Amino acid sequence: MIPMNSTSGPADFGRVDPDGTVYVRTADGERVVGQIPDVDAGEALAFYTRRFEALEVEVGLLETRVKAGALSPEEARHSINTVRTTVSTANAVGDLAGLVERLDALAPLLAEQSEQRKAERSKQLEATRETKERMVAEAETLALGNDWRGGVNRFRALLEDWKALPRIDRATDDALWHRFSAARTTYTRRRKSQFAEQAAKRETAREAKEQIIAEARELASSTDWGPTAGAFRDLMTRWKAAGPAPREVDEKLWAEFRAIQDGFFGARASTLSEQDAEYKANLDAKLALLDEAEATLLPVSDLAEARAAYQAFLEKYNAYGRVPREQIRPLDSRLKAIQSAIQSAEQEEWRRTDPEARARAEETVRMLSDEIDKLTERAAKAAARGDSAAAAKANDSIATYQTWLDQAKETLADFSR
Repeated sequence: MIPMNSTSGPADFGRVDPDGTVYVRTADGERVVGQIPDVDAGEALAFYTRRFEALEVEVGLLETRVKAGALSPEEARHSINTVRTTVSTANAVGDLAGLVERLDALAPLLAEQSEQRKAERSKQLEATRETKERMVAEAETLALGNDWRGGVNRFRALLEDWKALPRIDRATDDALWHRFSAARTTYTRRRKSQFAEQAAKRETAREAKEQIIAEARELASSTDWGPTAGAFRDLMTRWKAAGPAPREVDEKLWAEFRAIQDGFFGARASTLSEQDAEYKANLDAKLALLDEAEATLLPVSDLAEARAAYQAFLEKYNAYGRVPREQIRPLDSRLKAIQSAIQSAEQEEWRRTDPEARARAEETVRMLSDEIDKLTERAAKAAARGDSAAAAKANDSIATYQTWLDQAKETLADFSR
């Protein structure tokens, strides 16, 4: 092998025969790399030297990538072997042996990187083991807890995190997974048992509340106000102590019980109220006023008269005080019906007197009339020249536009009523 130095040139590593055959010098002797006839020896040698330079660049890039750790040791060894084979058999002129030596010089670095990768892998596996152990510990803690809603979500998250982690050695990984899976199973069984127990308690509560409702019905018609009110308070205490019934019936049961209570206490309040007579008189007066107002105001025919009459009615109506509670909603409903009728009449009056809407209606009538005039003229011309088809088509269009015009005139007439 010819040693490389700063003064080495192509002639130090190869030569050219007079017939254009090019040789490269190696430690095993000369080897033919190619033949370029009818060219200068220097030019022929330069051609194969450039091939060597390309190989030198390739080796340099590989050195850079290996030293930077851009390749795994396995990938690097494969690339080195590939490039070594290429260099050893290359049809190029240059220090091929030197390139091979540079490739071989990477072996200690690869060994060092392999050890470093091995250490990092070991560190990563240790970190994974510690993470899985923490997850197992958390799972085992959850399995003994009573967080039945949050625990399910946390177990789900832990399982997804577990799947994302790499496996460690099989024995350790299997043992940790067995503990994690056992914790999930324990939690699931306890949760199901808890829910079954809760379901049984809710069913017992449902039966207790149905019994309370039955007793409340028997009390509801009593006029012995004091003792019966106390009995209802006792029923409420029992209701609270019974706990929740199944969700699908609990609200229904409560509504039924509450309605019975309201009925009783409503009757009690009505009977015991010192103002009952006054409330009843107020109710009769308001009902009479409503009857009169409904008879005279509805349906609304003269808006101005209706407004004035309604205002006078309202002043009389509001002059009376309270009415029995159960009558408030029906009275309000009838009062609102009269108000709505007058408001609807006001809106209709505005619609009929809206100048912009009237102008739009007038413009529509004008446009349709103009179009009918045009079509009439067109039909006459077509008939005059004997074009019966065009005349018929124009007459058909006139009929259509006339229908639209009649409708538009009716709309416009509404503004004059």
